[in-house]
Order: sequence, then structure tokens, then C-alpha cells
Amino acid sequence: MLAIDPEKKLSFTRRISDGDLVIIYERHDSMKAVRVCDGSVLQNRFGVFKHSDWIGKPFGTKVFSNKGGFIYLLAPTPELWTLVLSHRTQILYIADISFVIMYLEIVPGCVVLESGTGSGSLTTSLARAVAPKGHVYTFDFHEQRAASARGDLEKTGLSSLVTVGVRDIQGEGFPDEFAGMVDSVFLDLPQPWLAIPSADIRTFEILLRAYEVREGTMEGCKGDDGVSIGALPRKRRQRSSEGSNVQEFQRSSIAMARPCAEAKGHTGYLTFARLKCS
Repeated sequence: MLAIDPEKKLSFTRRISDGDLVIIYERHDSMKAVRVCDGSVLQNRFGVFKHSDWIGKPFGTKVFSNKGGFIYLLAPTPELWTLVLSHRTQILYIADISFVIMYLEIVPGCVVLESGTGSGSLTTSLARAVAPKGHVYTFDFHEQRAASARGDLEKTGLSSLVTVGVRDIQGEGFPDEFAGMVDSVFLDLPQPWLAIPSADIRTFEILLRAYEVREGTMEGCKGDDGVSIGALPRKRRQRSSEGSNVQEFQRSSIAMARPCAEAKGHTGYLTFARLKCS
């Protein structure tokens, strides 16, 4: 959980307490959010883990089960929360989110409007970007989605930085009270142009291609002078009976990279606009 002191300063350094939200890292493709409850246990393929063993430990701790398996206890950063949250709608992922925050020039102290809230993936990152003294006002026309978003923000400790409202922004626009006080606006709507009647527009698409890096081996050979003469071809070279300078074969460990077999492709088109000043 993000700890927020009375001055709204975020902290990931404090130790885990009873009632905290923790991201359980089982492996790179398996994580889940768990509420710490003294007396409860987590049971998975790696064994049984007692919540009581987690309390008092710092985030990032590696803990072991009764079988010797292990997990990591991670703080629910916006990046990790995006990977484990409940999908009430399609969401933006980190590649798009980081670009949005950078291009909208959102920094600490900014006031940001968002519509619609959806599953709250972007909302969580916006909250961290404006902290400690900024604020995010996010709206969704769906009452239940808005209520679920409020609950998630309470879980992640960001509710003091975000106000979730219920409103049809596409049909009604933002409340008049925000006129002249907002630094950035983000719209995730079917027809966003209805909310922004006149602006300069640019559109981007972000494609993220991840690579797997693993240790591998490569065969090579040395000459009489001990100098490596490179990797061998697929068929092993034969020793020459008439005196070749090839004397020994070597195996060396190297890092090998290849594209991941499965990768998230297109997530959305990002259209940015600046207000035309008269």
C-alpha cells in the first residue's frame, strides 16, 4: 500500500502492517493483490504462506512457505496495480500511460480531469504523478464502475488525491466549476470530439515489443597462439592431420535475447490536443 502522511507524501519504505494491500509476486507472469490479515494464509502451488509472517517486514521481502517455496511481497505501485486490477473495462497499459503523462506535462501539483474512469488503471498513475499537492477529478457515467473505482483507490491508499464523480461528460461536459483551474484533460470516450469542440490535434499509437534475455552457450575455438578465432559453424570442425592451428574447442556463456512469444500489441490510439487561444 502507498503510505500517505498528513502532508500527502507517498512512501514505499514503511513496513507491512495488518490490513495493508500487498502485491504477491509468484513469477513474472503470475501476480495477485492480497489484503494482509493476521491469522489468514495464502495457499498456492508453492505451499502455504502465513500472513502473520509478513507483518513487520519491508516491501520487497522474499518469504518462504512450509514447503520451501517462495514469493515476494511488493508494494502496489501503479505499474503493478495495472497488472493485477479487476478489468471492468478495457484498460491502458504502462506503455500508453507513461506517454500520456509525459505528453500532457503532468507534474506534482497539477489538477487533472479524466473521463471515463473505467477500471482506474490510468487514474492510479495520474494520482502518483500529481502528488503530493495536486488532484485528479475523474468521472464515469456508470454508477457501479465509479463506486468500484473509489474502492480500489481506498485499497491503494490514493483516495485523498482522487475524486470520483458520476457524470456523462460526453453529453453534459465537465462541471463549470473547473473552468480556468485545470492543467490537463484526458478523455477515454467513444466520441471525445463532442467534449472538445476546437483544438489542434495529433494522434499516436504505441507498440511495445519486449525481449526475453537468457543465459546461453556458444562454442568457439582457439589457435596455437591461444587467440580465439570465433564461433564454430553448425558442424564441428575436424582436426587437420597435416597440422591445423585449431587445437581446442571452447564453450562460453553469453546473454541471448529474443522477442517474447506473447506480447501485448495495440492498446489504443492516443490523440492529443491543445486549446486554441483566441
